[in-house]
Amino acid sequence: MDIHEAINGRRAVRSFTAEPVERETIARLIDAAVRAPNAINQQPWTFTVVRDAALLDRISDAARRHMLASGGEGELPPRLRDELSDPHFQIFYHAPVLVLISAVERGPWIVEDCALAAENLMLAAYAEGLGTCWIGFAQAYLQTPQGKATVGLAEATVPVAPIIVGHPAGWMPAVPRRPAQVHWID
Repeated sequence: MDIHEAINGRRAVRSFTAEPVERETIARLIDAAVRAPNAINQQPWTFTVVRDAALLDRISDAARRHMLASGGEGELPPRLRDELSDPHFQIFYHAPVLVLISAVERGPWIVEDCALAAENLMLAAYAEGLGTCWIGFAQAYLQTPQGKATVGLAEATVPVAPIIVGHPAGWMPAVPRRPAQVHWID
């Protein structure tokens, strides 16, 4: 697949089939992720792969409650507050896999490094016919001591990018993009 096709075709997927994603496929996605550019070649990342549906449900419930408790009145748009208030809303959209990209310790560019790895993973997944979505609802909870313990992360680890992966139930149409604001200095 041409890189431009992957960039233009990749979408945030929030509806998945029940078909599992094989370990070998996930390993290929992680191999693509670790080829991302990173500051001074520190390669600060670690990958936690969760395929246990019951654990994903428990994390979803805890993350929903955490977001509602910590998101003060007015901080969350009403639509998101309504979604999170629904006890049946599963923040991972019942995807069969969560790949949590974390930094092994704090550092000045860990968020950027892990985000670059996440983009590589998402583009590679699209090239394999898989859908992905970065789940921002999970971030704050997974950064707590309880969240880290739930997925077996050390205290010094910094969770950055919770990415769900699965076989899409369908593809979303392209979302129009605004023209880039470019300021040329010649």
